[in-house]
Amino acid sequence: MKFIGFNFNKISVERFSNSLEGLKINTKIDISDIKDVKESFTNKDIRLIKAEFQYDVIYDPGFANITLSGEVFVSDKSDVINEIIKKWEKDKSMPDDFKVFLFNIVLRKCNLKSLELEEEMNLPLHLPLPLVRKENQKKE
Repeated sequence: MKFIGFNFNKISVERFSNSLEGLKINTKIDISDIKDVKESFTNKDIRLIKAEFQYDVIYDPGFANITLSGEVFVSDKSDVINEIIKKWEKDKSMPDDFKVFLFNIVLRKCNLKSLELEEEMNLPLHLPLPLVRKENQKKE
């Protein structure tokens, strides 16, 4: 399976409060659709699909939200793509290998964009960043 492309269609960040009391940060990925992309490749055994996603960082209770939506383009052999499309059309599920591959792409791209937006909006980071500590310093 090959990662071909990635596009953001929507980037939204909203801050509703300044109170950090009881703050919990959760992330969520939803795949809304998987479609066959009609492209002509020189190799007829290779096909392209598009997976539409939404990635959310939710700051509870009612502190802030980040929403990123977009598309991931992936290519593979026709029989593999057929299996993915058939499973999606049947019950909106995906083969495990494809799901792991797809979610890792979405996480890599969206986590980086979310960290950038969090920095710009002075929001707490949803992922811990590495810190340098003195050798005998205790963790906080």
